[in-house]
Amino acid sequence: MTDILTEVRIKNKNEKELIMKNPVMTASGTFGFGREYADFYDIGELGAISVKGITLEPREGNPPPRIIETPSGVLNSIGLQNPGVDVFIKNELPFLRAFNTSIIVNISGNTIEEYAQLAERLDTVEGISALELNVSCPNVREGCIIFGTNKELLFDVVEKTREKTTLPLIVKLSPNVTDITQMAQMAEWAGADAIALVNTFLGTAINIQEKLQLYLQI
Repeated sequence: MTDILTEVRIKNKNEKELIMKNPVMTASGTFGFGREYADFYDIGELGAISVKGITLEPREGNPPPRIIETPSGVLNSIGLQNPGVDVFIKNELPFLRAFNTSIIVNISGNTIEEYAQLAERLDTVEGISALELNVSCPNVREGCIIFGTNKELLFDVVEKTREKTTLPLIVKLSPNVTDITQMAQMAEWAGADAIALVNTFLGTAINIQEKLQLYLQI
């Protein structure tokens, strides 16, 4: 049996390395910025924390309902609620630095330029171990095509982000594709150091008794 305390290292061509003291980490979006769970669990025991997705500017997120429970699972549509990159650096990052764990910052954008700007802004910030690209966002300049569902767009956003950061780069892929192996290969060719599987599955809920379809804003 593999020792759960086995160290994990991801090193890139820039000689920057993500070091996780163990292979246990949080998924972005499920753990907030760590504060929400600090009273319940010693987050310093984790190998890494992937924080809630960050954008250039603050986002209020989607209006309620944001979560719908179904007999076979839970649908969510948060809408990337976050305080923006500058507030994250000022207010959230110092809290996380106090723990003996690696910090992975998940970034999102509506254009390739926004991803690149975020990567450049975070590249030299103390305490950040790696960046994670959320490519399940719509590209507003390309008719809101989801970056992670189009091979060419995925390559472009990873390549341009790679150019702006020396940090280890993780690409969090969308599950809503026909062949995710092709998307993973494209991300690797564009400069990804690792792949995260996967972001939210699309879905809907139907109340057959009341003939009512429950919608969540995507």
